[in-house]
Amino acid sequence: MIISSRYRYVFIELPQTGSTAIRKELQEHYEGSSFLRHHSTYYDFLKVANADEKGYFVFSCIRNPLDDAVSRYLKYKTDHKGNFTNPARLQKHKGIVNYFDKRIFQFLRKSDADFPAFFRKFYVLPYNNWASLSHERFSFVIRFEKLQEDFATALRMIGIEPKRPLLVINRTNSKKREFSSYYPPAIQEKAKRVFGPFMKRWGYEFPPEWGNHSVPWWNQMEFEFCDIFRNFYWKHLRFRI
Repeated sequence: MIISSRYRYVFIELPQTGSTAIRKELQEHYEGSSFLRHHSTYYDFLKVANADEKGYFVFSCIRNPLDDAVSRYLKYKTDHKGNFTNPARLQKHKGIVNYFDKRIFQFLRKSDADFPAFFRKFYVLPYNNWASLSHERFSFVIRFEKLQEDFATALRMIGIEPKRPLLVINRTNSKKREFSSYYPPAIQEKAKRVFGPFMKRWGYEFPPEWGNHSVPWWNQMEFEFCDIFRNFYWKHLRFRI
């Protein structure tokens, strides 16, 4: 989380959305300072913010989950920056999330599974992330797909003229082709069920060659039911387990 008392903004860092590049840029050029833990939520911020800080401009990012899943797969597959083997990095990421990270990494290392096998095994329930806690209340949400343009828009909304283009940081270097190409027809229907409710909420669309898609009521109910437990975890347990 990055905060600036001079410019009166708070940036919430949602993983896998370009937040590392934005954090660095805000710190180096727009008087941003780290606040609370890395990847703290807006809910965490509200628990400690004063009345004035609660009125700051709040922004974050969102990303197409089809793209996010491919990027995650490739980072596990290549042990991106030693995230899953470097003892110092592992020490920073404890708890249930780290347990599943290790499990996925070990599975891919042993099986050398392709993306469809990874997707079938680890994407079972409707997808969501902790954007569900507060993102819809924010002043502005940057789309990963328009990172440069939207970051500049956010700065101008705050009252800051951008000083330079946003640098690309923490790129998944092994990603060589369009993310939709990782989804053969055999897993496209499952992808619609897993990602459909999230994509509907945030205005994303499936590739047109996949055919028309509308989220059935039972899929939406499944998504909302899972969120009851996910939101409780993200609010109360994420840094405790």
